[in-house]
Amino acid sequence: MDRHAYSGIPAWVRVLAVLAAVVVVLPLLAMVLRVDWAQFIPLVTSGPSLTALGLSLRTSAASTVLCVVLGVPLALVLARDSFRLQGLLRSLVLLPLVLPPVVGGIALLYTFGRQGLLGQALEVLGLRIAFSTTAVVLAQTFVALPFLVVSLEGALRTSGSRYEAVAATLGARPGTVFRRVTLPLVLPGLASGAVLSFARSLGEFGATLTFAGSLQGVTRTLPLEIYLQRETDPAAAVALSLVLVAVAVAVVALAYRQPAKSRPWTAKRTTTPAPVRGEVP
Repeated sequence: MDRHAYSGIPAWVRVLAVLAAVVVVLPLLAMVLRVDWAQFIPLVTSGPSLTALGLSLRTSAASTVLCVVLGVPLALVLARDSFRLQGLLRSLVLLPLVLPPVVGGIALLYTFGRQGLLGQALEVLGLRIAFSTTAVVLAQTFVALPFLVVSLEGALRTSGSRYEAVAATLGARPGTVFRRVTLPLVLPGLASGAVLSFARSLGEFGATLTFAGSLQGVTRTLPLEIYLQRETDPAAAVALSLVLVAVAVAVVALAYRQPAKSRPWTAKRTTTPAPVRGEVP
């Protein structure tokens, strides 16, 4: 008997899996059936639609960069360091995953708004963040950062710290160990987290609307454009929703696309990072 032929999945589990897939796929199929295909291209290539799509792509890319710059150190500290209130810090960092986005928008507004915690000082410096494109980027970063931290922290814990310890023993400085050993080891997890952060930023709605508003060409991203079109032109809203779904599916598929050699059930050995040339103290 072929050992790879047995899955060990009971029939009732397969039935529930099919039902779960139906719950997700059926609404998407219903939306596809409502698309006016004869007018699809004109609807999605109108001026406001293209402007909103371009703004969404630019702000999502900027927020993803911020997530990487801020999330990598944070994930490294949470995974490798040990200090008091570490659990509390992790809970607060992951809080946007469960908070309604509008609550995050209100929190950002009371932080960076004109009368907010930092907003008054920023106004004195001539910086106005709320209801600007910068506000869109901050709102997207707020809701997307936990996705990168979760992915990267898991990758860091799975990889362990033995290679870093060996590199340090050979005389490599912490910065060299991080750059030459740690990052190559967790690069797949970092890439997946970055792609998921981009996807989450692309679909952000509540925090953006609350903190940045809906100014065409400035803060009106594609989800906001879809919401507005739903009230005046339902056909355009459905067409734009399909575009957003297609982009999101492509992004998520890219995040979970792994070469066979990197899968744990097919890998014959653990990949060893490039040799580190240590600095002799």
